[in-house]
Amino acid sequence: MSVRLSIDIGGTFTDVVLDSGSVLTTTKVLTTYDDPARGVILGIDEVLSNSGVLPQNVTAILHGTTLATNALIERRGAATGLLTTAGHRDVLEMAFENRFEQYDVNIDRPIPLVPRHWRLGIEERIAADGEVLVPLNEVQLMSAVEKLVGDGVESIAIGFLHSYIAGQHERAAADIIRCSFPSLALTLSSEVCPEIREYERFSTTVANAYVMPLMSQYLHSLSAQVGSLGIACQVLLMTSGGGLTTLQTAAKYPIRLVESGPAGGAMLAANIARSSGLDSVLSFDMGGTTAKICLIENGEPLHSRSFEVDRSYRFKKGSGLPVRIPVIEMVEIGAGGGSIAQVDAMMRLQVGPASAGSQPGPASYGKGGQWATVTDADVVLGKLSADHFAGGKLRLDSEAARRVVEQHVGNIFTIDSKQGAHAISEIVEENMASAARAHAAEWGKGLRNRCMIAFGGAAPLHAASLATKLKIPKIIIPQGAGVGSALGFLLSPISFEVVRSLYMKLQALDSAALLRLFNEMRNEAMEVLTLALLGEEAGEKVGEKVTEKRQAFMRYVGQGYEVAVDVTDIELDSKALRLGFEQAYKVLYGRIIPGMQIEVLSWTLSLSAAAPKQLLPQQLPKQLLKQADKKVSAADAGFTEFYNGLETCEMPIYQRDGLKPGFMVHGPVLIVEDQTSTVVPGETQLTVLKDGALCIDMLAFGNE
Repeated sequence: MSVRLSIDIGGTFTDVVLDSGSVLTTTKVLTTYDDPARGVILGIDEVLSNSGVLPQNVTAILHGTTLATNALIERRGAATGLLTTAGHRDVLEMAFENRFEQYDVNIDRPIPLVPRHWRLGIEERIAADGEVLVPLNEVQLMSAVEKLVGDGVESIAIGFLHSYIAGQHERAAADIIRCSFPSLALTLSSEVCPEIREYERFSTTVANAYVMPLMSQYLHSLSAQVGSLGIACQVLLMTSGGGLTTLQTAAKYPIRLVESGPAGGAMLAANIARSSGLDSVLSFDMGGTTAKICLIENGEPLHSRSFEVDRSYRFKKGSGLPVRIPVIEMVEIGAGGGSIAQVDAMMRLQVGPASAGSQPGPASYGKGGQWATVTDADVVLGKLSADHFAGGKLRLDSEAARRVVEQHVGNIFTIDSKQGAHAISEIVEENMASAARAHAAEWGKGLRNRCMIAFGGAAPLHAASLATKLKIPKIIIPQGAGVGSALGFLLSPISFEVVRSLYMKLQALDSAALLRLFNEMRNEAMEVLTLALLGEEAGEKVGEKVTEKRQAFMRYVGQGYEVAVDVTDIELDSKALRLGFEQAYKVLYGRIIPGMQIEVLSWTLSLSAAAPKQLLPQQLPKQLLKQADKKVSAADAGFTEFYNGLETCEMPIYQRDGLKPGFMVHGPVLIVEDQTSTVVPGETQLTVLKDGALCIDMLAFGNE
């Protein structure tokens, strides 16, 4: 029997799910910042104890984490140097040479991860066609490396011009450096991001080098600590693109772990959308530190090959550090349960992005928190029940929540604590609504009349209010919503994507060179998949269980941006590629440009193993949905004093594990479970679906 552990480390909580024959055991523990692996071990101990599963019976560990993202945002990575072609060390500083905020004279640009004095030029030059124009100056190379090491640099990024076509100088430099400094972490742009456009390539390479020592140390420490429990199995990491890869690959390319946790949540929402026949979905994931919003079309999340980390202007494209990696497209903002509320110098109430995290956490946790947070506001409003929070493991301090909300908000605006809490809630929900609108606008999508799938520890608390702001008529809260991202890992395939830049015009397409390129890419991806599938696929032909997908990034000659064209099932000739491009171009822009030449800049190939059997919705309820024999009544769980911004009313509380499929009730009611709570406000109707999911219909505008 397959027994898998799924682990998601967030900014506030670490979620652990044990899947043993479709019987799920879940828990949430506070994230341990000093050593994140310690929180993981605590969670594993708890689910093993509760399930009765022996450590040696665990067959796989699936893991996602925000550690790489946080290290980039908080600038806690390694001291990093950049070796690049002489005369080009300021590429990171010049960036795109544009203004992402046209009318702000005091514009703040992202600060490069590598300071200028650690960006050193090396004499060498390779032309755009791969010809060596200037040989690599090995003496100058070693002098530069010795200077960097003497300054305390721990990791070096190597990015030479045109290495995406010919990477021999980068490889030679790495070999020379390793001979003298074998422990120095090295990242080559020709391996991490072999794509045209030097700024994005250098930025991705530097970001990978910046987090490599931290992530490598953490991953190997986690593997060792898990092994000390008696668990001897494969550890697979969730990537930002929605697939699982090996620990070794993750340690080499940690930049691919950026957004790995949120990607799991998007995969969960996509699975629910497919199984429920939902064509247009908004995925809403809100935890203790951040909120993530993703658009899902026809059962698939939007994908991209570019992502920005640490945007200096909220929601503003171009204000962050670009990385070129396969990624599920979503918007993430600092809006979570631990987001701190405070009044600025202009007497404006601001919520986030700073977070109380897990240490000390919100004041209501009783662990020394002194700031008012979204969680504290939820306690004051009656959205969280002190008696039912975290399954009773952590009793909330309602008085402490009231005190900090009154101190940091109420007293300043001369309003009571309930009005202050309502203001905090409104601000954070409007922040999330604004992020959703901006994200949808960037992709030319609408939000109205979508179905929202909400999960994460805080999302079900705020889903109905957010849906009201976005005019979304229906919300689904799946079983196990509080640990949604970890559940998504269990539903994700093992996969790996390879990218190469090979410029061609369609009128001069070299099909033979293209076939050779795809064979090389396929072999590289297959090496990763074979290693990842070694345990469960031993003795079988891995290739027979793998699905291949190929894409070409094409544009009309003279344009600045490419269109992704699926070329998996078409002939690699100019006629078929032109037809594929014109179809994709017309979907985006509504028309084509007859007679224009077409060019291809890059190609991608991804291999995916068969996704695990679906846990949702067919099997998940077997464990999480407990069929109650007695009739459920509000009195079973009591009442809470709920403030909706206008008045206080008694809101009945229902235990979710006692609700049968078909149960229906009008709001306001509060549904409580171990890992989250769901607020069902007035003018809504709650229905328990056949699979145990909660469905909230927004009656106010559901028929608009």
